Amino acid sequence: MTKETRDRISESILKASKMKHPNVPDHVRLIETVAEGSANQLTKTVIEFLKAEGCQAERINTMGVPRLGADMMNLSGGIQTKGGVTWTKGGGTTGSADISASIKPLRLKFAVSVKIEIKYGKDRQSESQKVYQANVEQAGGIYFIVRNLDDFLIEYDNIIHS
Repeated sequence: MTKETRDRISESILKASKMKHPNVPDHVRLIETVAEGSANQLTKTVIEFLKAEGCQAERINTMGVPRLGADMMNLSGGIQTKGGVTWTKGGGTTGSADISASIKPLRLKFAVSVKIEIKYGKDRQSESQKVYQANVEQAGGIYFIVRNLDDFLIEYDNIIHS
């Protein structure tokens, strides 16, 4: 990420923190680290920046739930788990983006629906994610993939100034 990107994101998050907690001295203020060293860091930074800019943003988790097999009493009276671990399907939409946000372009009086898919390293979109993207765009929403913070800010600025 460029120095300009790091500075812009840091300044936005710091300004929002000062507005929310004006009586906290700067030397004890905790600010999220601006980082993109993993998919998790990239996701957290994008969400923090969007919130600092006055947008609504949340992480979407569609992962299922691990379930242990049934517990049974063995011949010696002890408990033994049979069947290993299985996964129960998650309740979210298949292929859903990692971040759901509402961002208000400067020229509009209302926000637009934005879905952001985080891809780190060699990670690629699955077929179900491509279908989800098509559905979002067909409904008039905005969908984009973020691989780094520099590209994220370009997409964000395009939305704000559209």
